Amino acid sequence: MLSRRVLLTAPLLTLPPMLHAGAPRQGVQWSAPVELARGAGLRGPWRQNDSRYDFVDDPALALAADGSLLVAWVDQARKAVMVQRRGAGGQPASPPAEVAGAPHAFSWIPRLAVAPDAPQRVLLLWQEILFSGGSHGGEMMLARSDDGGRGFSVPVNLSNSQGGDGKGRVTPEYWHNGSYDLLAATGGRVFAAWTEYDGPLWVARSVDGGENFSRPVRVAGGRGERPARAPAMTMTREGALLLAWTDGDHPMADLRLARSTDGGASFRALGAVGLPGYSDAPRLAADREGVVHLAWSESEGGPLRRQRVHHARSRDGGLSWEPPRTVMDELPDGFVSAGFPSLAIDSQGTVLVLAELQEDLKQSPRGLALAISTDGGESFGAPQLVPHSRDPGGGFNGSSQGLLVPKLAVNARGDVAVVNSALREGSHSRVWLMRGRLGT
Repeated sequence: MLSRRVLLTAPLLTLPPMLHAGAPRQGVQWSAPVELARGAGLRGPWRQNDSRYDFVDDPALALAADGSLLVAWVDQARKAVMVQRRGAGGQPASPPAEVAGAPHAFSWIPRLAVAPDAPQRVLLLWQEILFSGGSHGGEMMLARSDDGGRGFSVPVNLSNSQGGDGKGRVTPEYWHNGSYDLLAATGGRVFAAWTEYDGPLWVARSVDGGENFSRPVRVAGGRGERPARAPAMTMTREGALLLAWTDGDHPMADLRLARSTDGGASFRALGAVGLPGYSDAPRLAADREGVVHLAWSESEGGPLRRQRVHHARSRDGGLSWEPPRTVMDELPDGFVSAGFPSLAIDSQGTVLVLAELQEDLKQSPRGLALAISTDGGESFGAPQLVPHSRDPGGGFNGSSQGLLVPKLAVNARGDVAVVNSALREGSHSRVWLMRGRLGT
């Protein structure tokens, strides 16, 4: 394992020229926003599953090749995950469906994934606040749909532990829920990664489209190791599974990387990637040319400080990395910090990075910024405020349970979808969708 704050520099590689068709994308033409759900703004004191919560939150999305999409969110009053199909214009294609979890336990922060070679196969992963005997509640639940998200199987518990699964520690007193990731690959392969409150990082895998899963493999965060936090996954062009996460309980945390070449059965540590600050919330994606992209937020002097978003590339499947570039430093007027990025890439190599915006470091984010690279991540344009991403009623961005929430999707033809949620306690809550199209 390499020492902390080491950034590997990629060797010079001979690669084929970029084969992107057409002119580079030049920006997003946004449509009017679509409200997905609205609720009350009641968030009472935490009393485990007896808490008085009545609000909607935690949006997730998956975008299809034709522009249609699946959206999910959480209805806290019903203690349920809701899933809905939407057409290419954002219109409902079906009423919201409730995915059955434990009837008296909160469900938080869903993830959606669609199999790239079987678009009717949809996977849904979320954190069910079950108390299994440990000091923190949380189990990783997965449900599967074979009809495009119209109906889902009975959920299965992937974690079955007392560790408080799905929690990503910043300090022993402060953590984010939503510390997990879900990846659907070709050939029926499905991967779920998550962390526990005390820090172990686990990966479970399926080879039959999510019907059955292996016993989880511990990748990091065992006894005597730093807690792991905020895992992210992607598949390289060569078929290796690449996993990134960050250190918890450390004011100068770096990103850690591991790679599996046997379908997630075992992992080899690759070292650390970072800058002289606190690295957090990594996201991974691979483009059509096989280049792996990594986005993350960095703050100087430890967590809960001003954040900047950075990006780096690997041309050898994550084994080595180019020097990072800053994506978001100079922000739209009125904002002082950008963090917790989402990352997506279209078929022409356009790289999009979305981030949560803060006006005040003592308050939760309000609004989202988007930065675009039209040259495969070599450079990025100035970040722009996503229209309608701020709640006009004064609510702060969700998720209220933790900001490790990917909110961005793009498909091959350049459709862009962004989701957000907002909560203003005592007033209202809402979940909404913003659609756009990359221009040429």
